[in-house]
Amino acid sequence: MDRPVAVITGAAQGIGLAAAQKLSATHRVALLDLDAAALDVAAASCGAAAITAVCDITHQEQVDAAVAHVVAEAGGIDVIVSNAGVAGGGALRHIDPDVVAAIVNVNLIGNWRTIHACLPHIVERRGYVLGVSSAAAIAPSIMLGPYGASKAGLEMLLDILRVEVAHLGVAVGVAYFLWIDTDMVSGAERDLEAFDLMRSSLPGPMRETHPVGEAADAIVDGVLQRRSKVFTPSWLSAVSPARMALRTKLGSREARAIAPRLDELTAERVAQRGAFDAAMRETAASEAAAESAGHHLAAFERAATSDPRG
Repeated sequence: MDRPVAVITGAAQGIGLAAAQKLSATHRVALLDLDAAALDVAAASCGAAAITAVCDITHQEQVDAAVAHVVAEAGGIDVIVSNAGVAGGGALRHIDPDVVAAIVNVNLIGNWRTIHACLPHIVERRGYVLGVSSAAAIAPSIMLGPYGASKAGLEMLLDILRVEVAHLGVAVGVAYFLWIDTDMVSGAERDLEAFDLMRSSLPGPMRETHPVGEAADAIVDGVLQRRSKVFTPSWLSAVSPARMALRTKLGSREARAIAPRLDELTAERVAQRGAFDAAMRETAASEAAAESAGHHLAAFERAATSDPRG
């Protein structure tokens, strides 16, 4: 009997790859990602039946083509794990408003494009949708305003979708992860002094980094049990209902204490790199986000205009 088909976005590395590897034990997995070379390597670790599609989720035509390819190869879709994402930020008053647009274009609109394209096939099979939000949707995190806003928006879309499609036999879940040991976290700590300072100011459990396998295990459990909420670490499930308390003056006390220094660090970085580039890391995902908002990161502009003959 054919195994159910699970589509995973952002599947060439990090949480997406780890989830695809684990899901391949019970599902035929389809890996979607920007990085064609990494995608081929990732698929090789997910079984001979794994499907791949290179896809920038900010482009509807690429999303549609990727979903059509999966359906043509596998006959349908039972699960979508919409995991692709990008981070960036800084003190909001200093950074270009297009930073918000760029990150929302990936984390909210891009994920919704993918979920929406998969929905007709998931409805047909009474399947399951899991969107990866963040602990940043639960607790406001200074320096991560664009990221938190995008993840909170995705959470709300999915909470509404859950109600709208329940009568069709479709289940919808939201995943909330804190700090997971991926390049998104370790790279930001390495490249952004303000990010490192923000994290170090958090109370003990709130600043701990968790293995990527824990997040992948939570995703697999969510898929198999069709859960409406998925958390890593698990204690976030107790914090989430108290989220409004985290928005009070008392709840933001530590953040208020370091906000002046984070403001200074952002201003310094903007002066060095510009109001858009200062908020973004130089990765392919960040460049795709930038392009969606009409920008190009300086490092990618240099690469595009450099003379290959030296």
